[in-house]
Parts: sequence; structure tokens; C-alpha cells
Amino acid sequence: MFQIDALPAFSDNYLWLLQDHAQQRCAVVDPGDAAPVLAWLDAHPGWQLSDILITHHHPDHIGGVAQLKAASGATVYGPARENIPARDIALDEGARIQVLGRDFLIYAVPGHTLGHIAYHQAEAGWLFCGDTLFAAGCGRLFEGTPAQMHNSLQRLAALPDATLVFCTHEYTLSNLHFARAVEPANTIIAERFAEVSALRAAGKISLPSTIALEKASNPFLRCTQNAVKEKVDERDGSRQRSADEVFASLRAWKDVFKTG
Repeated sequence: MFQIDALPAFSDNYLWLLQDHAQQRCAVVDPGDAAPVLAWLDAHPGWQLSDILITHHHPDHIGGVAQLKAASGATVYGPARENIPARDIALDEGARIQVLGRDFLIYAVPGHTLGHIAYHQAEAGWLFCGDTLFAAGCGRLFEGTPAQMHNSLQRLAALPDATLVFCTHEYTLSNLHFARAVEPANTIIAERFAEVSALRAAGKISLPSTIALEKASNPFLRCTQNAVKEKVDERDGSRQRSADEVFASLRAWKDVFKTG
């Protein structure tokens, strides 16, 4: 039996814990805090943390790495182009690794940071994408350009529709507020907003998402849609824009967008 659980950390982070019950081995994605993982291991005697997967260098994703490696001896994988503490194996575009008996393909997805990577497991349909693709949104551009981020998102959007999107923050509801502003007539966004509102009111998480749902309701994956282009023209003045330029306008708008 294989299981993936979200371990909450900080105010809105999720540390994804992959569990192989047959071997009692586990792996964790982006442990910005060691404490939730150590607590889980304490509550599950006999289990071994064998692997730590890192998507990018921000402190809320790497803060627990050194402590977890010291406690478990786990192998640390991380982006080759970034400074990752205790990293054992540096990864870049096209690399393949095996974790808990599953093969993962590495995508370089610059934008949020320049060296950001994502981990894709094709057979099970899992995508661990850090802060690149969010549920109904995308990460801020701290280091990369709009064109880089838009290209990264398009690459992820090309994965099979059923792919499960394991991003690392509970930003879905605030992202959907923005999505409604961009496409007020999009019924899928309206339905998703109601569903996620109910989940959060019940104290439940909104993840994982799917690529199909993101393509239908995430404005940052919909930059070629007429409704999205028309909204950008309405805000910024009508003119011909490339998809990269539409994305750049959306991201700039989202950076200053306030709900309510």
C-alpha cells in the first residue's frame, strides 16, 4: 500500500509525506520544518525516512533538511542550480531518480526561483511542483521572468489531465478569489470556489488538485482564452498581446490583488 499525506507546517505550508507501507519507508517533499516529520516518525515506530525531495531554496522549503538528514540519514535530492543544505544528489532537467521504488522525472521550471525543479511520477500520476503551479494560481516571480514562468507552467499543463498536483501551500481560496475576478462568467471557477470554501470552513485541505481542473479554472494556465485576454485588455488598455504578455499582466495584477 502506498499513501501520500500532507503534514501542515507554519501557517499554510504542506510537507508531502510519501509512505510505502510494505517496506515501512517514507519520503518527504520540501520539509521547511523538521518538527512535523519527526513527530510523525515518533508516532510510527519502525518507519525509516529514506529520501528528502527539495524543489527550491526558499527557507520554508529547506529549513528542516539538515536536521532530518542528521536524524535519519536520508538521501537529499535538490536542484543543481541552487544552494540546498545537505544535498546529496543535484538534479536538473531530464534527470531520473528512484524514490521508494518509484521512478521520477525531473522538470526544470524556472520562474519562482531560477533553479526551481518539479518531480513527476508518470505511472501514478503525481506532480510535486513546489511553488511553481498552485491550485488556481502560481508562485510569485522572485527571480525569473514572466516568460520563463509562463513556459514552465505550460510544460506542466501539458502533463496528462488526471495528474495529481501536489503544491506546497494552502493558497487555493485566495487564488480563486482572483480567478473569479479574471473570469466572472466561468462556471467551473464558481463551482470550485464554493467547494473549496466548504472544505476550508470544515478545516479540510484543498489539495491535491489535478491538471484538468487547473486548465479549466487557473487563470495563469488560460492566457490564450478570449475571456482572459479581454479582461487584461479591459484593465491595461486594448492591444494585441502574446500569451507571455497576458501572463505578465495577470501576475502583476495578482501581486496587488486584494480579496473582499
